[in-house]
Amino acid sequence: MNSAEAQRRASVADLSVVVPAFNEQERIATTLERMVSYLESRGMDFEVVVVNDGSTDATADIVSRAADDNGSIRLIDNEGNRGKGFSVRRGVLEARAPFILFSDADLSTPIEEIEKLMPCFDEGYDVVIGSRSLPESRIVVHQPFYRETMGRVFNLIVRLLLLGGYSDTQCGFKCFRREAAREIFGRSVLDGFAFDVEVLYLAERLGYSVKEVPIDWYNSPNTRVSALTDSVKMFMEVVKIRLRDYDVGAGQGPGRRRAR
Repeated sequence: MNSAEAQRRASVADLSVVVPAFNEQERIATTLERMVSYLESRGMDFEVVVVNDGSTDATADIVSRAADDNGSIRLIDNEGNRGKGFSVRRGVLEARAPFILFSDADLSTPIEEIEKLMPCFDEGYDVVIGSRSLPESRIVVHQPFYRETMGRVFNLIVRLLLLGGYSDTQCGFKCFRREAAREIFGRSVLDGFAFDVEVLYLAERLGYSVKEVPIDWYNSPNTRVSALTDSVKMFMEVVKIRLRDYDVGAGQGPGRRRAR
């Protein structure tokens, strides 16, 4: 695909998929192949935006070659390892499509699950998030027991301190209308793994409507998250959210209630 055709496709994309990536050389090529194959099969105009977060392996080279072969793929390089929150924020703010999804590089939530999220925008929602914890959710491959326990404890803390009604704030599969994404991520500041909580907190403060959708989920055995160290950091970040004075003004969203 020549550069003119690549620019045309990017400019009319229906969906931007933002993929934060740190040392993902073992699976990023497969992830991109699956995403592109599926989205092309659905007849969508799309872009896949990979944000390389200072990888020390061949991740950037693999994505760069894929982008040369397919104009729907873009590579953004961070200067050093800035964190998942920073990477998602940067990718979302540079995304071009009217709907923006961020998805983990391990495809723990298969890209096909986007079909469960997109119809919710026709119902008027601004933010639609995948959940592993709704009754209809299906955990095909579970995390180890201690990780699931830490996740439940973290979710309880979030519910007590910030957000009372979400079953799962941490699933790495969230989609936004572009206008909402720009308002939310333009105000977010957290670079670590608790950025999901901040994003949902800001969505509520700004008056955007959020819907949780049950998804299929597969645990990845090669997770980058430390059950203990990162859990402590995430707890501290939740406290920072609680104490921070965010500039949200009167809010831009229509103010519809959260729903499941």
